[in-house]
Amino acid sequence: MTHTQTAISNALSRRAAGVLMHITSLPDGQLGPDAYRFVDMLSDMGVRIWQTLPVNMPHGDQSPYQSLSAHAGHTGMISARALQQQGWCDIDELALPFAHLMQLIMARVQTGASLAKADAEGLTWAGYGSFCQIHQAWLDDFALFVALREQYAYQSWQQWPSDYRQHQSAALQAFAAEHDDALHLIKFTQYVFFQQWQQLKTYANSHGVALFGDIPIFVAYDSADVWAHPEWFKLDDAGQMTVVAGVPPDYFSATGQRWGNPHYAWSTMQADGFSWWCHRIETQSTLFDVLRIDHFRGLEAAWEIPVSEPTAIHGAWVEAPGDALLATITQRFPQLMLVAEDLGIITPEVDALRLKYRLPGMKILQFAFGGDASNPYLPDNIDENSVAYTGTHDNDTTLGWFQTSPDHVQAHLSQYLQTDTLTMPDDLIRLTLHSVAALAVIPMQDILGLDGRARMNTPGTIEGNWAWRMQWSALTADLQARFKQAVQDSGRAND
Repeated sequence: MTHTQTAISNALSRRAAGVLMHITSLPDGQLGPDAYRFVDMLSDMGVRIWQTLPVNMPHGDQSPYQSLSAHAGHTGMISARALQQQGWCDIDELALPFAHLMQLIMARVQTGASLAKADAEGLTWAGYGSFCQIHQAWLDDFALFVALREQYAYQSWQQWPSDYRQHQSAALQAFAAEHDDALHLIKFTQYVFFQQWQQLKTYANSHGVALFGDIPIFVAYDSADVWAHPEWFKLDDAGQMTVVAGVPPDYFSATGQRWGNPHYAWSTMQADGFSWWCHRIETQSTLFDVLRIDHFRGLEAAWEIPVSEPTAIHGAWVEAPGDALLATITQRFPQLMLVAEDLGIITPEVDALRLKYRLPGMKILQFAFGGDASNPYLPDNIDENSVAYTGTHDNDTTLGWFQTSPDHVQAHLSQYLQTDTLTMPDDLIRLTLHSVAALAVIPMQDILGLDGRARMNTPGTIEGNWAWRMQWSALTADLQARFKQAVQDSGRAND
């Protein structure tokens, strides 16, 4: 077994440490030099897992959980600097608009005329053709979807002319013939994203770091998936949603969360052997070594809200065929490591589904204090088949959480740690790392000791999210050494 294979096979089979930071939170927000530097930093600190948020193409709000496609990569993550270093453009061309730069590079790849001549890396026209064949099941519709959105001023597909709105083959073929160059550019840009991701993944794996991704359980209504295959979703004859997804009132929101995603027509999907889900998992499994299923409880039953309701309060739990779906996925992808995001209202049925497939659940230590000894997030109650976190992208930073916590929460934490002088976020980081959970993941904001101004997302809000970026100057040699020592002390260091 190679070093890379060893790193991956052990990703969740023995004690490990991870860091949670999205690609867009890198200083340059891309799959370029900063991403490789980040891998080097993780490797040096003994960290075995880099967890990101979903990397699909987002809408204008940049939420990773509302994307234009369940497959297509976020082209904003493409590193022009890496392309320049590999000889596909010169330094003066980096200032070009992104679409113009991609068009220039596509022409060079097509003719083999890289600036580095015989030494350019990664991209070939034959490779592009192969990529288009491999991903044809989603790529053709995605390219049409993006081109049509541009044609109609980025309106939702529901606002397009009826022939396009209804995915009429003759109309789409005519559109494709008229926009062949534009469609090739959209596909080629996806090819560049996947190539850059694979280069980063190869580098990370060779340095003992596995990549841990995230699959939102639902897709956006305004997406290529819903437009191209409305039969897989609960829509009326006009293609409008009848119910939308969300969660009832909980820790995060008194009125619940009305996400607005369409629900699946599960009976249709199951009759088709869950082909859409299998294609989706296949795409993501080429990008990641470990995958988290976001809102896992929705595979057992999901909260359906009538589309007319302005909040999530008046909804109902509707059962889903999660057992049959997971049986299909685990049979089709036996080597894939899955993690269940099992936060929120979890029933015995949801627990039973997770345990049947031996999926690790999530334990958030910010949820552990202020209650009684039965709290499932207390370190004493965490089991080994878990992924422990100080907090996630949906929580405040640990310092921000502590600064705004009620007195009884702070007192409980002090009592638990048997100290009158708490040091945040260090104390909660150590507590998480020393838990029995097989994997302990710390958000980068906590390693840097940042307050609530560095929070990634506040559920139930639509502004001010997804924008945080780290600065290398914030990661001092002292902070890096302290976290490295904490990883070693907890027995989680990568060998």
